[in-house]
Amino acid sequence: MTTTLLLSILGVTLVVLGLLGVVLPALPGPPLMLGGFIVLAWAEDFFHVGAGTLVALGVLTAIMVAVDFLAGALGARRYGATKRAVIGATLGAVVGLFFGFVGVLLGPFVGAVLGELSGDRGLQAASRAGVGATIGLLLGTAAKIALAFAMIGVYLVVRFL
Repeated sequence: MTTTLLLSILGVTLVVLGLLGVVLPALPGPPLMLGGFIVLAWAEDFFHVGAGTLVALGVLTAIMVAVDFLAGALGARRYGATKRAVIGATLGAVVGLFFGFVGVLLGPFVGAVLGELSGDRGLQAASRAGVGATIGLLLGTAAKIALAFAMIGVYLVVRFL
């Protein structure tokens, strides 16, 4: 009984931290959430939540991670950015992770702008690519939040229904 309670507390804590990590760059949100769901299933000896559900949650986790890296680049592309700006936005998103919240917000923008400028495009085109990267990042965050709540919903439905 005590082990089950401790594992349940650990699992819920990981899910909550993961949910925070979906919007806070310092925490790896999707993997924390998945880890929390695995611990919660383990706490009940996988009686209610089994391998199929955990695989589905793993797929949602992979989609969230992909959205995290691709959103800024796709947003830049949508706003007419060149391939250099798309690569710059992607690199900016990765580098931005090391600079906290501000880095995550500005990384894709700066990367896209630098990518455009490196291709001898004007400041206006570079700024437009940067804005597209930032909009992509914001839409990507919204998608990650929706996917995070979908993960919670899948777990709760399978566990309690």
